[in-house]
Amino acid sequence: MAFESLSGRLQNVFSKLRGKGKVSEEDVNEAMREVRLALLEADVNFKVVKDFVSKVKEKSIGKEVMNSFTPGMVIIDIVNKELTELMGGSQAKLAKSNKPPTVIMMAGLQGAGKTTTSAKLAKLLQKGNHRPLLVAADIYRPAAIKQLQVLGEQIKAPVFSLGDQTSPVEIARQAVQHAKDNGLDYVIIDTAGRLHIDEELMEELKQIHSVVSPDEVLLVVDAMTGQDAVNVADSFNKQLALTGVVLTKLDGDSRGGAALSVKAVTGCPIKFAALGEKIDALEPFHPERMASRILGMGDMLSLIEKAQSNIDTEKAKEMERKMRNAEFTFDDFLEQMDQVKKLGPIDQILEMLPGMNKAKGMKDLKVDDKQMGRVEAIVHSMTKNEKQQPEIINHNRRKRIATGSGTSVAEVNRLIKQFDEMRKMMKQFSGMMGGGGKGAKNAMKQLKGMGGKGGGMKFPFR
Repeated sequence: MAFESLSGRLQNVFSKLRGKGKVSEEDVNEAMREVRLALLEADVNFKVVKDFVSKVKEKSIGKEVMNSFTPGMVIIDIVNKELTELMGGSQAKLAKSNKPPTVIMMAGLQGAGKTTTSAKLAKLLQKGNHRPLLVAADIYRPAAIKQLQVLGEQIKAPVFSLGDQTSPVEIARQAVQHAKDNGLDYVIIDTAGRLHIDEELMEELKQIHSVVSPDEVLLVVDAMTGQDAVNVADSFNKQLALTGVVLTKLDGDSRGGAALSVKAVTGCPIKFAALGEKIDALEPFHPERMASRILGMGDMLSLIEKAQSNIDTEKAKEMERKMRNAEFTFDDFLEQMDQVKKLGPIDQILEMLPGMNKAKGMKDLKVDDKQMGRVEAIVHSMTKNEKQQPEIINHNRRKRIATGSGTSVAEVNRLIKQFDEMRKMMKQFSGMMGGGGKGAKNAMKQLKGMGGKGGGMKFPFR
């Protein structure tokens, strides 16, 4: 989970401050020592840490903070604002050419995920009704061209290639002309990487740059390499004048040093972050939202945007009607699972909810695709009547469903029990809708009951 260790450390520091009625200068100094250690352990650049702590400390020992009714909360707000500034202040949007196509040049070392990120960016642009062209200009890495072509087919985006015998400079030049001739409004050039920065790589990139005059030069770096990623960004920027950085594998980086250092060290904004392997797992980078996540305040805006772009509104309305009328079936349950999966991994969704990382039991919650797959297998092994009327599923039917789904009877029992509890809760809410105060009390009672001995609604097979 992104920033997991840093987030935990910072939240512990601020929970101590939050509980104090008055905060002394010594309290601030002690908290800043902890913050400094947390950031250094997160592999944040030493100079960046020093400047950050100095700014926060200076603002935190002012009279208006010390005399505040809630000094702990004021200091947390200062840290939140400084973290946001550290990562760029506000979202750095993708440049757009006045005269199409907009040319984006992707650069980076081998293994950073440049080719996959190029396709992810094309997919993101397609969502905005753009027509991107992917350009296979990496003629050195074996199968690089084929990889881009496969990804292009997957997202139904055209891929321009002249094979591996034509120079990358000529490929880039012809690709831009091809885009103009065919009404394509974005050109994404997947350039070659090397295992390390060398003169040959830089010279080739400079030549491509001079021929196509890109509107964006995006450096793709692996967030998990920490300070190495920042050093790579700094070296590229000095020779190529980068316009932005794309951080890949941010979901696997529990420290977050690269994200917190790269803007301060290079001056280049982080424009996108990849939070997973799926083709649509690329998000615009919002510094203020990321700072909020780090401090455990959640990121409801990103969650709402995900829901708006991925969930079918009409289906959601119909589902709400069924829930209200207690007509929810296992078929609907599968439909709901499908809608949730479109939002991305469950642990990433929970990360966006305020306070969820500190909620009891949520910290260790792991829901993977295999778990979800077993639930789906159980439901798919039911007959049409069983999905519509779960109450008819007796012991023999449960044994058959378990055999058909490759699961155990205990797992089938657990899923049916949880489904039954969910339907009961929906009935209570239905009563609440039309039952006034009494109905509302019943609904709240039911919710409390579901958090009783069983520990509340759990994901199946947890």
